[in-house]
Amino acid sequence: MKKLALTIAVLLSINISNIWAEQNATTASSVRYVKAPRFARPLVEKWITEYAKTQPGVEFQIAKGNQNQGNIDLNVVFDHQDTKTVDFSHTIVYFGEFAVLPITASGSEAAKVLEGKHLNSKKLKQLYFLNDDYEEDVKKNKQFEKLVIYSGSSTASVASSFAHNFGEETSNFRGKRISGDDLFLNTAITRDPLGVSFNTLPNIFDLQSRHIKSGLTVIGLDVKKNIEENFSDKATLDDLIFILENGKISEVAVEKIGISYNQNDDAINHFLQWVLETQEQISKVKTTLTAQK
Repeated sequence: MKKLALTIAVLLSINISNIWAEQNATTASSVRYVKAPRFARPLVEKWITEYAKTQPGVEFQIAKGNQNQGNIDLNVVFDHQDTKTVDFSHTIVYFGEFAVLPITASGSEAAKVLEGKHLNSKKLKQLYFLNDDYEEDVKKNKQFEKLVIYSGSSTASVASSFAHNFGEETSNFRGKRISGDDLFLNTAITRDPLGVSFNTLPNIFDLQSRHIKSGLTVIGLDVKKNIEENFSDKATLDDLIFILENGKISEVAVEKIGISYNQNDDAINHFLQWVLETQEQISKVKTTLTAQK
């Protein structure tokens, strides 16, 4: 079974420190900095907090903004990121997956244009990308042509994951590129009545209420009728995760996520060993709890 770690583990009500009861002692001479996209930070921060309870002498911190960017010890990366963003002198361990959905602003002109469309992979490619193979189809569909696509341009953006799912390059996106965190994509489409974008589940859903964030709507996808409601605005985050864990939906980008690190640092090796074993234990507990329902 797939593990969408960033939407399951972030708020799973399990005490991580109790899972890892004993730990070999390690020491650290300095702070280790972790670079992570904003949507992954709640999970990484939870790891750091809980690990500090077992290893109070080892300090890990999230590197935010331009802070300590020249001194990154661990880098959260995606499986299909541009190769120039990954340091191949480091080792990469994957700890889970994340999903990316197409979105627009609820009640916007774009939402009205796309209402009831149930887009398949081909239509999504026509909507989001420039390509000679289907550019004429876009021109024929004047409704698509007038919509404005907003995509992320930073190295931490999931734009590469979304594009890769459709066999495209990020340079082929139509519309406008937004620098900075992918949360700014939400802001862009709420300000532009014709704006359309995409984002990760933690950026689309409220992780407390488990419902879609106010002002956003998921673009209708061409999925089987028995799971249509799971991709509607009425569905909860957990409804959606259940479907994505149990089958491939070609219209939804699902990407592996991991950590790039220098394996010569013993403090980092101990931390990542703890992370991987903790994730495995959480998965086992969740499976047991689900089976009891």
